[in-house]
Amino acid sequence: MTNLEGAPAEASDVRGRVAELHAIREQARRGPSERATEAQKAKGKLTARERIDLLLDEGSFNEVEPLRRHRATGFGLEAKKPYTDGVVTGWGTVHGRTVFVYAHDFRIFGGALGEAHATKIHKIMDMAISAGAPLVSLNDGAGARIQEGVSALAGYGGIFQRNTKASGVIPQISVMLGPCAGGAAYSPALTDFVFMVRETSQMFITGPDVVQAVTGEKVSQNGLGGADVHAETSGVCHFAYDDEESCLEEVRYLLSLLPQNNRENPPTVESDDPASRRGDSLLDLVPADGNRPYDMRKVIEEIVDDGEYLEVHERWATNIICALTRLDGQVVGIIANQPQSLAGVLDIEASEKSARFIQMCDAFNIPLVTFLDVPGFLPGVDQEHGGIIRHGAKMLYAYCNATVPRISVILRKAYGGAYIVMDSQSIGADLTYAWPTNEIAVMGAEGAANVIFRRQIAGADDPEAMRARMVKEYKSELMHPYYAAERGLVDDVIDPAETREVLIRSLAMLRDKHADLPSRKHGNPPQ
Repeated sequence: MTNLEGAPAEASDVRGRVAELHAIREQARRGPSERATEAQKAKGKLTARERIDLLLDEGSFNEVEPLRRHRATGFGLEAKKPYTDGVVTGWGTVHGRTVFVYAHDFRIFGGALGEAHATKIHKIMDMAISAGAPLVSLNDGAGARIQEGVSALAGYGGIFQRNTKASGVIPQISVMLGPCAGGAAYSPALTDFVFMVRETSQMFITGPDVVQAVTGEKVSQNGLGGADVHAETSGVCHFAYDDEESCLEEVRYLLSLLPQNNRENPPTVESDDPASRRGDSLLDLVPADGNRPYDMRKVIEEIVDDGEYLEVHERWATNIICALTRLDGQVVGIIANQPQSLAGVLDIEASEKSARFIQMCDAFNIPLVTFLDVPGFLPGVDQEHGGIIRHGAKMLYAYCNATVPRISVILRKAYGGAYIVMDSQSIGADLTYAWPTNEIAVMGAEGAANVIFRRQIAGADDPEAMRARMVKEYKSELMHPYYAAERGLVDDVIDPAETREVLIRSLAMLRDKHADLPSRKHGNPPQ
């Protein structure tokens, strides 16, 4: 005789009760049916438990509330009460460190969120905050469970409230492995990092059918909210991968670069890359001519430990690079202009991208290293009307508010307001270095000469020759490599080949830096 869910009927002795327990647990582990599992596999997706096994160290998962069931009635729900209620929650380890996780099980109610489902997530989030350990959500759900009405919507509110409470306290990582529509998309947006898998994961507030009905625009789910759209166009997604296995492996790598919480420093590893290693190839990588592009990624690879780094938002706002890496085994965050894309100018998207990255690093005690080669802010009506002033101010606010060690290195151009915003000494950088190819000025020499010597150029017999002479004079007077150093605006002009050693020594000195912020509830950053 069996109960409603196929488990053994009530047993009369302890051994029978234990056998009943194991049968129920096995049923919860297997899921609703083989047919549901086959349907999940047919979509190219793993099950919730398979995903957890890939994320966590082998055998480390401890499940919480595996026997939870919903208590809703109506619309046939009272006859369908599967264990877990469509979400698997618990904790385990990644590289030996505790990590909390919840994973939607699309095989049960399409992973839709109901009251019991939400309560399980609330509990595991509260546990993560209390234990001071990262939280990873493996998202594959169809939104709110319509049959439960407003109770399901209230469940999302509890998740959002906890996302906000945990922000800057523990790392929060959202891994999108299926659909995420409507209000459900706001939870990933509140977390620190969003991973997506191409073809199988989508995020949008209103789906393609609603978009077509309201605007007449016809678009597919992936065209509206797929991984590539959010990785390249919207910036919602930080990382996009072709399959779940490589995606979850990169989540593990990211976790190895983050502290458990805001009270700890990121994990240190032993490095075989000598701290004193010279980077002579840097002398050839970066042209002295400020108008010639080069790949800043190659500069970063030459300086950091073993050339390894994890770039955040690699395909969005490509004119600036944000990356996590190590120097002498210590985790650092790098912000760098990319001369290969829009000449490395700052614009709206680059400002937003770097501001969020700076805030994340500061929240989790990750020192900041900034590489400057910036000709200024991108001019244009679209930029001005789009609010470049307030968006650029986000980056400025983030740097000024950061209390972690901050070091900037000026490789070539550093012009105008963009020079100030990119962690100049005047906004609080602890140390500022420059290469002998640096040019720090209000604007480029050509533009400056046209303003300062406008009358002389206009009145000359040969205006072009006069302009060339004035440009040369301006450069020699105000833009030579040692001008800023002579005035104390740069701490030293260094040999590019010694950049790695200089940074490592400087970071070692700043490791115990302590900075007090004014007493306040919180700031009011530009939006």
